[in-house]
Amino acid sequence: MKTRLSVNINKIALLRNARNSNLPNVVQFAKDCERFGAEGITIHPRPDERHIRYQDAYDLKPVVSTEFNIEGYPGKRFMAMVREVKPHQCTLVPDPPDVLTSNAGWDTLSNESLLKDIIGELKEAGIRVSLFIETKRKMIEGALKVGADRIELYTGPYAANYANNNEAAISDYRKAAEFATAVGLGVNAGHDLNLDNLKYFNQEIPSLLEVSIGHALVADALYYGIENTIQMYQKRLHP
Repeated sequence: MKTRLSVNINKIALLRNARNSNLPNVVQFAKDCERFGAEGITIHPRPDERHIRYQDAYDLKPVVSTEFNIEGYPGKRFMAMVREVKPHQCTLVPDPPDVLTSNAGWDTLSNESLLKDIIGELKEAGIRVSLFIETKRKMIEGALKVGADRIELYTGPYAANYANNNEAAISDYRKAAEFATAVGLGVNAGHDLNLDNLKYFNQEIPSLLEVSIGHALVADALYYGIENTIQMYQKRLHP
């Protein structure tokens, strides 16, 4: 099974916004990522639009030729935009407006009613839905119950522990992915995956459908260039 590489371009938008200009051009960067081998583009707009702006979602939709994934918390403005843009996938993330980055998965039990309504609305619009989630079995069962198509495993803890003990770091993720696959959920992953830890994660999770990588990939591109960097990540996924 081929794991898709989706490039999160939030950091490119952050750089653009620093000078209130269109340099770098987010749309062109997304097109170039695809040309260089990315199999998806991910954005995560936040209410303050500190990096990706809501208008970027509309601008990107006509030009993304692989897979367009929009992440975010399902507030009213976010949901209105997603319904209009209709990305291939919407990844729901439980982050409040003031957080720096997503650092926890959904509690699918306490948010069951909310998630059922939101997911039903998205699927009615023909959008595949993934839930950003941790490795606890009961939360994965909850994701299935509320109607998600996929889960995106929050890999922050894996990345933090990988260098100390890679087997201990991957163990819960392996079990979670096996269980999710067995009950019919697709498995994505993201957060702090990088050139050092990606190959092992992908090898140990054979059901992995997609990884979404932004911060580390863009940081690597400062040294290696974006074309070379995307190829380096692809070699980790498909040696």
